[in-house]
Amino acid sequence: MILSKIIADAKAIGRNDPAARNLEFLLYPGFHAIFFHRFIHVMYNLKIPFFPRLFSQISRFLTGVEIHPGATIGAGFFIDHGAGVVIGETTEIGENCVLFHNVTLGGTGKQGGKRHPTLGDNVFVGTGATILGSVHLGNNVFVGANCFLYMVDIPDNCTVVGTPGVIVRKDDQKIHLKPQPTKDPDGTEG
Repeated sequence: MILSKIIADAKAIGRNDPAARNLEFLLYPGFHAIFFHRFIHVMYNLKIPFFPRLFSQISRFLTGVEIHPGATIGAGFFIDHGAGVVIGETTEIGENCVLFHNVTLGGTGKQGGKRHPTLGDNVFVGTGATILGSVHLGNNVFVGANCFLYMVDIPDNCTVVGTPGVIVRKDDQKIHLKPQPTKDPDGTEG
């Protein structure tokens, strides 16, 4: 299972980066980070204390990509350039997703439970985007560079841009729709 995900991650580099040739995927820090995470996540799920966090910090030092051991990441994941990417503990990422550098998938505070984003399949998150809270981005969502999403869900097949994020395309139709805030865990508007 891990091996098939690693193979899919390597193939994702060739699919998403036209500059990648031959065995160059072995040189990508994003590939190193997800490779390490695949094994660290298994240790985390086995409830091995201390070492998953230790190894994730070593991976962060080596790659510039911070992935919490608890994050769940589907096959075919690609981080382009890598530096500055942060993926929080309860983040869930579907298959064939792409993140560029300086993307944050973070929480909104110290509350327990699910507090980080969920990304569907085939989600693209541009450079510098920040997505905070227990929100859901549907399948085939494109998040533009430097977009800021705080506690708002995005439906399938949308393009979101701006700060705060605004949906500008849905199902290949141009629109202008401000996403509605979801509820914070304490029941207040996000």
